[in-house]
Amino acid sequence: MEDISLCPMTRELCHQFFRNHQSDPAMYEDESQYQPYVYTEEAADRFFEEKQVPGRLELVALKDGLPIGHVQLKHIDPENRECEFGWHMQNDTLNGRGYGTRIACLALAYAFETLDVDTVTAFAICRNTRSQHVLEKVGFRFVGETDGMKCYRISRPL
Repeated sequence: MEDISLCPMTRELCHQFFRNHQSDPAMYEDESQYQPYVYTEEAADRFFEEKQVPGRLELVALKDGLPIGHVQLKHIDPENRECEFGWHMQNDTLNGRGYGTRIACLALAYAFETLDVDTVTAFAICRNTRSQHVLEKVGFRFVGETDGMKCYRISRPL
């Protein structure tokens, strides 16, 4: 597989990611809420600024040096040694190639090794079976469902 890595999101990487971003209808519980994404510099800047908060880490997945995915490690709680993981691919042309699985593995390694958490939680919209498949493939266990979301959890390997 091509070289895939994670790095901290910078403003420029944020713009590079969103210039070629296409929103995924499966990310909406109610597909009637779906609207195609339209890139603007202002929207990318606003997104970048809103994510710069304590307890949150925004990463970009790079393939051959170009952004293909966005990773969020949020609600980072050093005291309880846990966080929440979320990700999305830049567009549907990247689906079905194993990139999401590789990105999830890299994000988990970062959470366990760098953030030193013991537990990572992830949520997937009930109709987003691709995300659920990736979560289960990398070792997350389904723990419950509420408000149209499935909750998954994984613990640090012993």
